[in-house]
Amino acid sequence: MAAIVTRALSKTYKVIGKAAVRSLRGLDLEIAENEVFGFVGRNGAGKTTTIKLLCGLIHPSSGGASLFGEDIRLREARRLVGYMPEQPYFYEYLTPRETLTFYGRLRGLSAAQRQAQWDRVAGLLELEDIADRRIRGFSKGMRQRVGFAVALVGDPPLLILDEPMSGLDPIGRRMIREAILRLRDEGKTIFFSSHVLSDVEELCDRIGMLVEGRLVHHGRVDELPGRRMKEVEVSAEGLDGAAAATLVARSAGHRQIDQVHLFRVADLENANALAAEILAAGGRIRELQPVRESLDDFFARIQQKEAAK
Repeated sequence: MAAIVTRALSKTYKVIGKAAVRSLRGLDLEIAENEVFGFVGRNGAGKTTTIKLLCGLIHPSSGGASLFGEDIRLREARRLVGYMPEQPYFYEYLTPRETLTFYGRLRGLSAAQRQAQWDRVAGLLELEDIADRRIRGFSKGMRQRVGFAVALVGDPPLLILDEPMSGLDPIGRRMIREAILRLRDEGKTIFFSSHVLSDVEELCDRIGMLVEGRLVHHGRVDELPGRRMKEVEVSAEGLDGAAAATLVARSAGHRQIDQVHLFRVADLENANALAAEILAAGGRIRELQPVRESLDDFFARIQQKEAAK
């Protein structure tokens, strides 16, 4: 069973005296269980609208969606979700420990279950040192960690995270990345939006790209249709110094790791020619690896292409 299914999911906001705003247009999407799915797009593309629809915070104008087979309009569907908004809100006079106790009670957890939940989540997100400090004095990064912790209360099978790494320093981002990977290994399904495309590329099994409310690309990160091949890297070993120097002069780039030479050339035709020269010089081919444009470059190019339509 899929964790998330949307069919022609749409949302139009109507404001008296103004033109209607179509925030989401016919979204068709299917996300498997135990998958990390990244949702990317510019501000206003419809990412947060989609997340709010899936969490039952707003209602679709047309179309529908389900979570593990449960219609998003039903309370049973919401029991399956842990949600972290882009800007988590807390009762400022509470501590992280008290906050998780509060949400544990809302989830119907017993005192023993709440304690076990705290022990697990506090360890995962390193909350022990701030467990009994009032949230009112917390930094953005500390609030993000508490917000993530709240999403984990009740051990839901699906986590929906809106910009979970927003405002975090490098150490905080690494902590959240490691937590996401650990949760995936435990069988969770994770759907998150982010503007940090390097994190998306590193973490996600698949991604979806929204432009003005429309899903324009989705698929595995390494198999996105239209993602250009910039170069080909040829990995070789067994070359003497003179042969390596000759081949370096004929390639667009070179680096060496121990006895392995990695040459970069413009395309597959040049890669095949270089491979033939390596073999002729007595070397051995280890691998030919396409080097595709970065996700940032791909994202920028698709945005420009769609804007020109």
